Amino acid sequence: MPRVRTVFLSDIHLGTRACQADRLLDFLREHPADNLFLLGDIVDFWAMKRSIHWSRAQNTVVQKLLRRARHGERIMFIPGNHDEALRNYCGTSFGDIRVEREWVHEMADGKRFLLVHGDEYDQVTRHHRWVAVLGDVSYNLLVRINIWLSWMRRQLGVSGYWSLAGYAKRKIKTALQFIFDFEESVMHDARARGLDGVICGHIHWAAIRDMNGLTYVNCGDWVDSCTGIVEHLDGRLELVNWTASAASLEYNDSDEAEAPIGDGKALAGEM
Repeated sequence: MPRVRTVFLSDIHLGTRACQADRLLDFLREHPADNLFLLGDIVDFWAMKRSIHWSRAQNTVVQKLLRRARHGERIMFIPGNHDEALRNYCGTSFGDIRVEREWVHEMADGKRFLLVHGDEYDQVTRHHRWVAVLGDVSYNLLVRINIWLSWMRRQLGVSGYWSLAGYAKRKIKTALQFIFDFEESVMHDARARGLDGVICGHIHWAAIRDMNGLTYVNCGDWVDSCTGIVEHLDGRLELVNWTASAASLEYNDSDEAEAPIGDGKALAGEM
């Protein structure tokens, strides 16, 4: 496959039923890279406190990441609020995957971007955790309903992908205002640091756009939108939407020879 310089992913939410690990594996197979940045909420410890769903495909995601790191790809993990316990290990490495609180990445064209998860710019998550947990459960419900809606659409022969959670975000004014406030806050910090932009996750709202001369980039998620960001060899950034690609993974990868991580049952999580 054509190699890209860097892949940016966030909000995979391993350990939940909503995690679309099959599609993520297809995406990773199609995008070999020199660098891979995991920008938080990779493992959903919040949801796993309620119950755990760890599928074979999710197991393979972990094994594939470890294998890519072992074979020389630089992989860095920047924890988010759902896997914040791993922030205690910033500056260390697990299986050649380095953990950092944040990072400044220099693109091939010389532009410098702040890499963060983004929850540190979310006033609700920082100061009203119970509201964040309530929002997590509500979003979780929408995603689970969306799984059934998607199945019904396929049975009826309706093509394309439609997101109930995304529709709700577009229609609910307070949700949109939260997103805009978040974006302004994270970009203000980038400008203060003299950087060219930010690449983050957290709000499950994929985007690449100019904001007053700086570039705002959000990776989206792998529970609803199935999106990632790639940096091409010339430094150009591209938003890749993988929802149009049907998951086609066959479990005959050599990664399967490695020891399993675990198994379990039920539930999901978000933001």
